Amino acid sequence: MPFRSKQTLEHWVDEFIDARGAGEEVRVVVQDGHDGHDTGLVVMPLENAPNTVWIEPREAGDELTWHIVIEPSADTLDLTSFELNALTHELQIVAELCAFLQEKSLGHFESASAAEPSPAE
Repeated sequence: MPFRSKQTLEHWVDEFIDARGAGEEVRVVVQDGHDGHDTGLVVMPLENAPNTVWIEPREAGDELTWHIVIEPSADTLDLTSFELNALTHELQIVAELCAFLQEKSLGHFESASAAEPSPAE
């Protein structure tokens, strides 16, 4: 699986938010990566659904493919047309961020040592 440090992902997410003017609720959280390295996981809680969405590279070996995972929910969604429109807008931001991260990953190489926390952390 391709490696992206938490720091790199935070920088890319900030760049996306500045350019897009949306996605302020997106966070990069600590994720235990391969071989115990501290990697980032891009997470976006949805305001108009009880789910959280995360974005990460696919583990299938294609280093250029990112995917979106929507956590399951036991709740049935009961939305007005306005609420559904708002949820659609949130999902559009997630889709655009996923495409942005995939584009940023093209040709990006990061050594596993980039995931090592600095002594100050």
